[in-house]
Amino acid sequence: MNDSIISQSSLLPELRQLSSKVFDGKRISQEEGLYLFEKAGLGLLGLLADQVNKKLHGNKVYFNRNFHIEPTNICVFNCHFCSYRRKPGEEGCWDLDIEQMAAIAQSHSGKGATEVHITGGVHPSHDIHFYGQLVQRIKEILPGIHIKAFSAIELDYMIKKAGMTLMDGLKLLKEYGLDSVPGGGAEIFDEEIRNKVCDEKSNAQTWLDVHSTAHKAGLSSNATMLYGHIEKYKHRIDHMSRIRDLQDITHGFNAFIPLKFKSVNNRLSNIGEVTSVEDLRNYAISRIFLDNVPHLKAYWPMIGKETAIFSLSFGVDDLDGTIDDSTKIYSMAGAAESNPSMTVDEITTLIRNSGHIPVERDSLYREIRAY
Repeated sequence: MNDSIISQSSLLPELRQLSSKVFDGKRISQEEGLYLFEKAGLGLLGLLADQVNKKLHGNKVYFNRNFHIEPTNICVFNCHFCSYRRKPGEEGCWDLDIEQMAAIAQSHSGKGATEVHITGGVHPSHDIHFYGQLVQRIKEILPGIHIKAFSAIELDYMIKKAGMTLMDGLKLLKEYGLDSVPGGGAEIFDEEIRNKVCDEKSNAQTWLDVHSTAHKAGLSSNATMLYGHIEKYKHRIDHMSRIRDLQDITHGFNAFIPLKFKSVNNRLSNIGEVTSVEDLRNYAISRIFLDNVPHLKAYWPMIGKETAIFSLSFGVDDLDGTIDDSTKIYSMAGAAESNPSMTVDEITTLIRNSGHIPVERDSLYREIRAY
């Protein structure tokens, strides 16, 4: 199907006009994004998002060889949606020291990993030098590894605790060996909703300021959005709009990662979870709306391999990585994959079977190998 078929279809005139705008590569407004959420069928959204994606990436689907280190799940904040956080001494809590985390890095030596993702709870005692020394130690063990570490919430806390400016703190961490910043902690930007689901943590503007400053310091980053809880479509569009606005200025975001709310073992468990169909709608509109963010990632441990593969027809061009069963943040909340790990053969086979070309990438989306 192409633009001429859209123009001849039985779509509502507004949808037909909006579809043509997307096919022409024109930016859509917040009002138009909301209209797509409320009025467009799943088939149309898939068609439009796939068109946008193919213009950007052809038939390629990216992945990397990565693993996670989660220093602690002790956290000064207590978000309503979180199933991960524990208090000191509480059953299920952990607090790793630098040598314990160094041993995790050592265990991945020789396995071909190109990235380690480090994030966890906001520990009340660990300061910027603790995390800086961790980064430095990992670089000693794995000299070629790309370290993507510390959410904006963690960074805000550790840098304020050190009495430093954001720029000085980020420059210090970069000197220690930090290479980029993950997108966690964004949750949902709307102040009213944020106050209901994570009122204790850094606000939306602080998240944006951390990423803006990181970009100015030469650190690229990702952006996320937690969806499927008490937010409405208008809040999702507002969230993406703020990311798009910042990207227009800094051009520092590599990827957008919608993160599905998982309802097990947290204070929002009573609201349940949205369907896989809603996941696909959300991916599609994310790809259509965020015209200046190059990559859209489906985090397969959270939504499961099957939905992740479907998402490749709804604008997604990245499946994260092999992960090597190294994260508990979402498995503790009832994620689809309780022990997330895929070999390179498994992930490339999944991608090929979906009709796409698997491409191994580094953390900055430079291509390493097409399979």
